[in-house]
Amino acid sequence: MAGTWVTRGRQIMALMLALAIGLVSTGCNPARFAQASVDVPRLVLSALSDPKTFNPILSQESPNIFSFTFEGLTTTDGISGETVPALAESWEISDDGKILVFTLREGLRWSDGEPLTTDDVVFTYDTLFNPAILTNSRDGFRIGTQGLLPEVSKLDDRRVQFTLPEPFAPMLGNTALNIIPAHILRPTVENLDAQGNPLFLSTWGTDTPARQIVGNGPFQLAQYVPGERVIFERNPYYWQEDAQGNPQPYVEQVVWQIVGSTDTSFFQFRSGGLDMDNVQPDFFSLLKREEERGDFTIYNGGPGLGTNFFAFNLNRASRNGDPLVNPVRSAWFNSVAFRQAISYGIDRQTMVNNIFQGLGQPQTSPISVPSPYYAPPELGIRTYDYDPERAKELLLADGFQYNSTGELLDGAGNRVRFTLITNSGNKIRESIGAQIKNDLSKLGIQVDFQPLAFNALVDRLTDSLDWEALVLGLTGGTEPNGGANVWLLDGALHAFNQNAGPGQDPLEGWQAADWERRIAELYVQAAQVIDEEERFELYKETQQLTQEYLPFTYLINNLSLTAVRNRVKGVKYTALGGALWNIQELKVE
Repeated sequence: MAGTWVTRGRQIMALMLALAIGLVSTGCNPARFAQASVDVPRLVLSALSDPKTFNPILSQESPNIFSFTFEGLTTTDGISGETVPALAESWEISDDGKILVFTLREGLRWSDGEPLTTDDVVFTYDTLFNPAILTNSRDGFRIGTQGLLPEVSKLDDRRVQFTLPEPFAPMLGNTALNIIPAHILRPTVENLDAQGNPLFLSTWGTDTPARQIVGNGPFQLAQYVPGERVIFERNPYYWQEDAQGNPQPYVEQVVWQIVGSTDTSFFQFRSGGLDMDNVQPDFFSLLKREEERGDFTIYNGGPGLGTNFFAFNLNRASRNGDPLVNPVRSAWFNSVAFRQAISYGIDRQTMVNNIFQGLGQPQTSPISVPSPYYAPPELGIRTYDYDPERAKELLLADGFQYNSTGELLDGAGNRVRFTLITNSGNKIRESIGAQIKNDLSKLGIQVDFQPLAFNALVDRLTDSLDWEALVLGLTGGTEPNGGANVWLLDGALHAFNQNAGPGQDPLEGWQAADWERRIAELYVQAAQVIDEEERFELYKETQQLTQEYLPFTYLINNLSLTAVRNRVKGVKYTALGGALWNIQELKVE
């Protein structure tokens, strides 16, 4: 399971909470787009919610703006999944695997025209590794049982060296980390605010004027109107060009329209003025019938990379003397038998049939199905077919009981009831939550289902830690170490049992289960191993543990489907890269 809000296939697989919505065209009336131009090659895309930050180091969501505005030393080929050059034209790895030397392309520049050198690379990694800066990406670089970080040093203006304490299999792919400009941001790291925190933590928020954001990607930020749109313009200093020497990208402008729901995206795509839409399962049949008339193509990338899951808050800690989770409910949630009963009580096949319209299958692993490290059920991975009677047996054996009206009570007579949250506007997740509420009612459990705005949801997961149960998803990738920030005990996305982050009030009484510690150990070991067969066996054990102890209860793996207007040329669609991984090559007629 991995995911930072997956874009252009070049992520470092540092996991982040995914909105799991598409970038789609939404503008039927050009007058709505203010500075958007109808006279240049343009893509109009959309997302459910506003961006949360313009700072790539601090980003915790997908989709985000950074696939357009920033690049790393390397990227991921959206077809092969291999690591390929980006800002770096080449690299060398020592025989012992501990030293990597990257050579930057000649003449690289930032979108403001300033030179991009190895000073920027060293600054970026120094910032990422700064313990005062909370970021999801750092966990993916921690090496060995001590969690050591690479040393990054400048050899000259074009060569930078990474020195590792030991061989680290994910390191090359990790260098897709977005490089940020030292000449703009260095003072914000070195200077502190009144609370003693680096100014960097509040730099490049979404209140920053768009033109002040300096990047190195194919586009630069041109305008942001909250609640309406983000406009990108082609970066005139972008390094890439075609075989004839023509500068790329060919698309002059990208308009990212902010919509409120996946239904809105669908209706606007179907109206004929849209460029792309992630195909929601309940609209697939209708769109498929309209492909020829609507002059678009539905691309099917096969099993998607992401995960959909249900989870309980297993955190038994307190903050300032107050338990994060009601102790009565926390006792239920921390019972393995209770979690297994819930899993048996969820009807995944009905989800596949009704919510996903047959375009998916039950999910059994945190590791993406297309990954070579995915272990199918045939290799001893536990599954949970719908079996409400088995669920009730587990509950009764665990000390729960039923009253005369069929309500489930714990051993002390407390009604089993909890609040389930997800991000509003995502129709699939809202439907999943509604079905879970209905399924668990058949076990005598009352579920109070409350969709929340995505930013409010993220705040609960990362700041207040005030939640009981959720339905959410994580983006994925082929390298499981992208999930390190989920499975390491102090990982920034160890959401089911999150510890306090830097600058937050500490927790009292935080503890980890033995199986939780074992999964963390396995992720460390698997990153230390170079042999692919040995790595597979280590990751297989993690999948056995996650399915036995259910920190996340996995639900459905859906197909990767996107509808794209035929006027968009050069699309090379895959589940790994989507429709935009090669955006610099796309042309719009």
